[in-house]
Amino acid sequence: MELTRFGVWASVRGIDEPDLGEAVALAEQLGFGAFWLGASPRLQTVRPLLGASERLVIATGIVNVWDYDPAELAAEFWELEADFPGRLLLGLGIGHPEAISAYDRPLSKMRSFLGGIAAAERPVPRERMTLAALGPKMTDLSFERTLGTHPYFTPPAHTKFARERLGPNALVAPELAVVVDDDHLSAKVAAREYARFYLQLRNYTSNLLRFGFTEEDLTGGGSEHLVDTIVPQGSADQLAAAVQAHLDAGADHVCVQTVGVQGVPTQQWRALAEALIDA
Repeated sequence: MELTRFGVWASVRGIDEPDLGEAVALAEQLGFGAFWLGASPRLQTVRPLLGASERLVIATGIVNVWDYDPAELAAEFWELEADFPGRLLLGLGIGHPEAISAYDRPLSKMRSFLGGIAAAERPVPRERMTLAALGPKMTDLSFERTLGTHPYFTPPAHTKFARERLGPNALVAPELAVVVDDDHLSAKVAAREYARFYLQLRNYTSNLLRFGFTEEDLTGGGSEHLVDTIVPQGSADQLAAAVQAHLDAGADHVCVQTVGVQGVPTQQWRALAEALIDA
């Protein structure tokens, strides 16, 4: 499984489900190595995405462990693996207390869930899973039991932390939201609108406070410093520098999410591919 250095991240919040196959085919055509499907998908949702491409890695970003029985998830993984060998990366995550009434002891829940996968009739191989880890203990678990970490809504400083904590052999594959727009004002509006939702979730805000941001940075949809760091805006060439900052901090793979656009982001992905892959 070769993720390459660059992937794209998308969900049905931005691309309607009937159009995801078109998006996957475009991502493969442009040379991205992976397509990350977000928003807590059921695993069978990725079947048509695997069918719409020939070699692209399809990754989940993330399957929510509160929504699944681990043995059921392992069985679904192997159904897809039989038809599309070597192309599915199972990203797992713990979700957010604001959205899950049963949320409690997230690290224990994740350990238990991974234990359930290991005890399944056919366990999912360690190298075919990754965890959405933010804090140090979940980050440690990501490489103890899976290929590594897929953090979301994080600065390059977090990528550096993950690399230093996990060492050279773990996968570090952060998501990076970007606004491809040369108009400074409209780009900032789109970035802040996107950030405002995530700044209501304490898993993310607690993590940002660990990496140099302040309570003041978290208010009003995010300070300019926070928004520019977490959701950079500008031309594709300018955004390539923001992607490179994560690579320089130790990322193996950066999956770019284009925000502020609905539908298949053809123009934005083409520009990013030219700036990142064809440079």
